Amino acid sequence: MFSSVVRALVPLPRANLSKISLLVRRPASTGAGGPATPPLSALQIKKRKRKPLEEEGKKLQPGHFFMSAIPTAEEYDLRALRNALLKQDLYKPTFVDDDGSAEPEVLHATAKYEVGSEPRDIFFFREGSVVVWNMNEMESQALLSFLKPFELKGLSEDVAVEETEAMTYSYSENRKSGLDGGNLVLRHGGDNLVLEKFTVSNAVALSVKLGSWEAALEKYIDSIDYVTEDLKAGRAIRMSQSEVLRKTGELFALRHLINLRSDLLDTPDFYWDREHLEPLYLRMIGHLSISRRTRVMNERLSHCLELVELLSAKLSDHHHVRLEWMIIVLIMVEVAFEFLHYSDRIFSPEEEQQQQQQA
Repeated sequence: MFSSVVRALVPLPRANLSKISLLVRRPASTGAGGPATPPLSALQIKKRKRKPLEEEGKKLQPGHFFMSAIPTAEEYDLRALRNALLKQDLYKPTFVDDDGSAEPEVLHATAKYEVGSEPRDIFFFREGSVVVWNMNEMESQALLSFLKPFELKGLSEDVAVEETEAMTYSYSENRKSGLDGGNLVLRHGGDNLVLEKFTVSNAVALSVKLGSWEAALEKYIDSIDYVTEDLKAGRAIRMSQSEVLRKTGELFALRHLINLRSDLLDTPDFYWDREHLEPLYLRMIGHLSISRRTRVMNERLSHCLELVELLSAKLSDHHHVRLEWMIIVLIMVEVAFEFLHYSDRIFSPEEEQQQQQQA
């Protein structure tokens, strides 16, 4: 029955199932025969190292499950997605804390068809991240394919794979929800289980979204890497003023997303009225080093901004120098014409007198 549910989601070619590993991150091979690692430039970003997960194919311990978060787009159309899920009739979608006055921020969906005793939950965050609980790779792939029409400015597949966060979780009868050695432990049978899952999902979704912005900054740094080498070697700048202006706009857009359009710098308003969930959210934020990573991102953005401002000032100086030389050349031409006119009057006085007499 489960396979029929997956096929009902969307028919997928078998070749696509091996492209993205959503629940297990494969470490890159570093064998002796592998490609040589290119040297890092002075601007190259230092990627955050994630904890290695269980090897693919290795079974989880009894009572343990997987949850994973994947960034796939810059934004989701949650209302259209909810209508599509209702029409599909495989999940029960509801908005989290939706008062109907603004665009919803989070869509929660629970699978109608159970596989085992543990429910399969999904949290869609408007900022472009999806968090799945207790969902295997095949169903996750089907879900992501179903999600594509509702993505606004989808991210590349490489970013989705590289920035996926995953961890195991289990239940406990006699302790509060929290972390135990990097693994998540939820209180079994608690009245706020769905909200606690949402709280964890909120923090992990924020982490993977920050990871996608880190990847965007790394790509940006690669695009201007040659500039630092040219400056160091004393070569001419190989960028135009319009290109520098565009690069400056990209930096400000990324800084706007991080500092103004996200909850990286402050606790979301959702927890102001739910103080019992805030400690769990803050523990997850600390575990994922979000505050430190945000600070490092802003420092690197400031460094890149200083570089493009230097380029802009340098190109402006070159432009001013060209204008000054054009003015000097025009003045010299005017002086030359005045000299010719003056020399004609000095060396041809007789012709002028004859012209005056004839007039």
